[in-house]
Amino acid sequence: MITTVVGKTFLEAYNIKYQVNKSPKEFFEEVYFELFYNHPKYMQWVTNSPFVQMKTGQKPERLTYSERIEKLENLFEKAENSEPDASFALGFPASELKEYASTSGLVSDLLIPATPDDIYLSWIGSGLGVGVAGGFSILFDDAEITLQTFEGWKIYRKYLEDDGLDKLRGNQINTWNGQWLKYSLDTDEFREDFDFTELTNQKIFDVSSTMVEVNTVNWSELFFSLSQLYPQGELTGYVYGFGQTNKTIGFIPFYLKSGTRIIDIYRQLFGELNTDKDRFEALFGMHIKRACELGSIGLQALRPEGLVKYMKEDKPISLKKEEDTFNYYAYKTWLKAMLSKNKEEITDYTLELAETFLAYRNQGSKNDRKTLLEKMFSVKTKKAFLPYLAEMIDGFEKEEDRVKLREFRNETHLMSNEEFEYFHILLKFDYAFVEKNNKN
Repeated sequence: MITTVVGKTFLEAYNIKYQVNKSPKEFFEEVYFELFYNHPKYMQWVTNSPFVQMKTGQKPERLTYSERIEKLENLFEKAENSEPDASFALGFPASELKEYASTSGLVSDLLIPATPDDIYLSWIGSGLGVGVAGGFSILFDDAEITLQTFEGWKIYRKYLEDDGLDKLRGNQINTWNGQWLKYSLDTDEFREDFDFTELTNQKIFDVSSTMVEVNTVNWSELFFSLSQLYPQGELTGYVYGFGQTNKTIGFIPFYLKSGTRIIDIYRQLFGELNTDKDRFEALFGMHIKRACELGSIGLQALRPEGLVKYMKEDKPISLKKEEDTFNYYAYKTWLKAMLSKNKEEITDYTLELAETFLAYRNQGSKNDRKTLLEKMFSVKTKKAFLPYLAEMIDGFEKEEDRVKLREFRNETHLMSNEEFEYFHILLKFDYAFVEKNNKN
């Protein structure tokens, strides 16, 4: 099972890094159990597992040390003597799969032998799952990512044991993993001397009068941080959800170089990335399930959700508020990325065209030119767009303007339908931008 595979990858890397030789059982007993379960607040809740099966009158927060050790020994007994099932081998099939309508990671009707070590590794692997918004988690079979995730376990445990944070929820390890990776891998945001206040300011924690809990990170924000670890890299992630009924999406390629591409294009267009980097990155990314349906996660999956309404509807972008302009920069960056997948140099061609269009409108004395532009921006296809462009070309007095627009017309003919869709919406946005600045 994938949890076992990831657990093994991590343990091998852990033994090398810390120059030890712990077996899966030794690591589970000496490290995992001590961090996750040997405390009044658990870090992970596994339904039907020995750690949550309480005798009459027992509650997790009131267990004595000897009672917790008894539950650990119950797990050992099952691992050594019972046929593995999802209650104590995480990611494995449920014991009565049909009755409970449950699913598991990579279930097969082939008989795959599982050793006690595999069971302990499945727990370790499950604790390395990275929770993201949408009710899913991701497992990366990557030594560096798993080691970085492990470093976060100790931080979460420290806060759970802090007397001043008695309202902090337990059992959020996978949610915490996502936030920890997002923050700790971000070279622009991470501080070695961070504290709880810093993490709250980073919106990692949500603090109310009744509860403190870890917020769930958007997959796109995590994606941008991972792209700093592997700027030109690709990873395969296993996307799943463990719950009363488990959800399995499967193995999805993550093209992390797309995150690098987005940031590079922004800098080429606008200079250094806006200081509100988190806000910028949060605009990107469709729902994780929809992203996975594309078959891979890269530039297409990073499409800003707010851009969809402008692509599907004939709706002009408003630039009245600061937020509108901020969104314009993000939308333009993604559209440029989609239009220049194989280009190193990024030019602001559409902005130049938009300025030419505005000059055309301002040279007219009536509303006919304004109306022509509105019609041209409302169409959805090249076939409908080109006649308006031809009419505009004839309206220019200077030959240099006509030459520029003829070249653009020829380029438009060569665009695929997908390219035209992106180019057209970008041109409309840039026209709104130069029009606003012209008024100011």
